[in-house]
Amino acid sequence: MKKSIDPARPYQGRSRRETLGLLGAGAVMLGLQIAPRPALAQDNDETVLTEALVLRDPDIPVAGNPKGDITIVEYFDYQCPYCRKLEPELQQVVHDDGKVRLVQKDWPILGPVSVVAARMALACKYQDKYLGAHDALIGVNSKLTEPRISELLAGAGIDVDRAKRDLDTNAKAIDTILARNNDQATAFGFNGTPSFIIGKFRVPGVLTMEQFAMAIADARKAAKKK
Repeated sequence: MKKSIDPARPYQGRSRRETLGLLGAGAVMLGLQIAPRPALAQDNDETVLTEALVLRDPDIPVAGNPKGDITIVEYFDYQCPYCRKLEPELQQVVHDDGKVRLVQKDWPILGPVSVVAARMALACKYQDKYLGAHDALIGVNSKLTEPRISELLAGAGIDVDRAKRDLDTNAKAIDTILARNNDQATAFGFNGTPSFIIGKFRVPGVLTMEQFAMAIADARKAAKKK
């Protein structure tokens, strides 16, 4: 089973120029024609790594500005301490920018309870409360358990009994989403959570608010060069 590594270390104590260099050298543009083969893990990558499914998966609710010009995709696990620590800063960057679409993709790699949390959160979208469920589950510092997941969701104003029914009814669709997220993260060569796509760049690991802003600016520059 994959485990979260220490993604913050490569970015700590680096200058702006060094960080930009890392983003430029380590980033991989979406699209088979320019993505290196080692990052492509499966024969069906032509469908897994399309812009439509990576940046605009219709089955995943969008936070931030749905009409924004740049998309940030985060692959995360509700039990990942780095994801939890990063969440307020990521939300602040998205809010301050005002033109960023945020797509948060459940990638439960830290055990069975992570899978339970991801499936329950996705079930909440059927009552239009996925984003509330996400905030409730990512905003705690303690270890999750199944009873604790239900408690947190109820505290966020979610009908937990309905969520469980919706999970039973839509289990196949929800598991398909999780499998697609996993296929994408694996194909991109991500080793742990959190990992990001910013615009069309692959950015594995934790970034500071300043580094997020730089990466967003780089993504916009790249988009204008088309």
